[in-house]
Formats: sequence, C-alpha cells, structure tokens
Amino acid sequence: MTSGWSAFIIAIVVINIVGSVWLLWWTARRRSGDPAADSTSHYWDGDITEYNNPMPRWWINLFYLTIVFGIAYLVWYPGMGAFTGRGGWSSAGQLKTDQAAAERLLASHFKKFSDLPIDQIARDPRAIATGQRIFANTCSTCHGSDARGGRGFPNLTDDNWQWGHTPADILQTVQEGRQAAMPPFASALGDPSNVAATAVYVQSLSGMKVDPLLANIGKQSFSGICAACHGADGKGNPAIGSANLTDDYWLYGNRIEDIRAAIEQGHNGHMPAHKEILGETRTRLVAAYVYSLSHPKK
Repeated sequence: MTSGWSAFIIAIVVINIVGSVWLLWWTARRRSGDPAADSTSHYWDGDITEYNNPMPRWWINLFYLTIVFGIAYLVWYPGMGAFTGRGGWSSAGQLKTDQAAAERLLASHFKKFSDLPIDQIARDPRAIATGQRIFANTCSTCHGSDARGGRGFPNLTDDNWQWGHTPADILQTVQEGRQAAMPPFASALGDPSNVAATAVYVQSLSGMKVDPLLANIGKQSFSGICAACHGADGKGNPAIGSANLTDDYWLYGNRIEDIRAAIEQGHNGHMPAHKEILGETRTRLVAAYVYSLSHPKK
C-alpha cells in the first residue's frame, strides 16, 4: 500500500471516529429552549401522547464503549492504512497457521503413506478418494472434473505423457510444476511455404495422408530445426517435455492450421508447482490419484 493511500484510509477512519463521538455528544444533551419531554403537542386517539425523552445515560455510555472498543481494535489489529497493529496479526499469517494445522492433521491421518511410492499409495481406496477430492478442488479447473483435459491441457486418463509417466515423474510434475516452451519458428523457416511444408511433414509422422512432395520438403526443415527437441524420428523427449509427434494425441489440434500456428507462434504451456500450495501429503495423494487414472488397479 502506498503512503498516499495509507494516509487517506487513516484520515477516513479518524474522521468517522471523531464524527461518531461528536454526533453522540450533540444529540444526547438537552439545550436551553428545548420543549419539555411532554410538550411535543403530538397526540393520537385522544389519550396517546408522544414524549421527547432523551436516551438513558447508560445507553449513551454503551455507544461510547463501542467507540473505545473500536479504537482498541484498531490499535491491536491492522485497520489504519499501512499500520500493521500491535498484535502482529495478519490475514496471510492466519492463513499459513490454519494451513499448517490442516497439513499436520492430514499428515497424521495418512502418516503410513509418507514414505510409500506413489504407485503403492494408489492401491489404497481411502487415499485415492482423498486424492480425488483434492484434484476436484485444485486441478479440475484446467484438467476437467473427469481429468480428460481439453485444448492445451493434457488428458490424464490415457497413456500419453509429455513429461514421463513413472510415479516419480508424476509426483515431480505435481510438486514442482512444468514449463513447456515451443518457440516460434516463423522467422527461422522464412517463407510461409516452408512453414506449410513442415506442418505437412509433421502430420505425416502420425500416419496422416498428406502430399508426399510437400512432406519431403518439410522433412528437410524439420531435420534442421525441429529435430533438436523432437528427435530425428519425431518421438519427442520427456526430459524436456517435447511432444511425441508420431502418435494420434495432439494437445493443440492436428489440423494443418493448428500445426502451422504452433510452428509460427509457438506455445507456452505452464503447469504451476503445487507443493507450496498443497503441502507434501496432499501432493502425494493427488499424484497417486492421477497415477491411478492411467494405471488401473489389477
């Protein structure tokens, strides 16, 4: 928060407190010339009279006490701009405390899984049920409630794994995240016809019917530029997250327009790290659930 905004908030708070005190004081006292309580001249039904009695002193004092309480609250807790309060409390600190307590409770319930490999945790129905709930709350936003993903978000229920499918690979993906970078190659390939030919060759790698002449031209560009990451055979490299171009799985689509766009503009896929968000126990449980999706228990 900037010093200007802090000063503005402090001024607003002080004005409200002073204004409340003044309003109580001004409305509670009787002034000379005020009519007596029974002299309002307001009558109904002949025998009902409106009086103008002041509020009881104890009631007024309660209002003053609430103002004193509010001032004490602002001294102890943050509420005066950038002033953090004498108590040292913060919403971020409270959140971390609550998260740590929840993590300890969860860890105590699943202590027996703390040192087990992910594939062994995946055999326990209770662990998988908990991992599924964590997945639904955290991962389904991108991968879908059924974990089948969508355009740009991997399907976690099949056997196609861009970064590897071993238990260690999956746990590393969940805990540390992944950063996939397909740089744009429009300038490197130069002529748009070279881009088109390369896209045609990429289609041919997965067995699609294409123009063989264009594919042969595109093969030369692929070998000189794309093979560095995807390999000479186009099977990719899980160590760096380069996609396998020889199967029928296409994260961004297999139309010629989709492949051309990938070559010309590149892609920047990001899987955020979740260990700091979910903690050790939760990430292991959700990794076990993800592992179970493509490795059904036999």
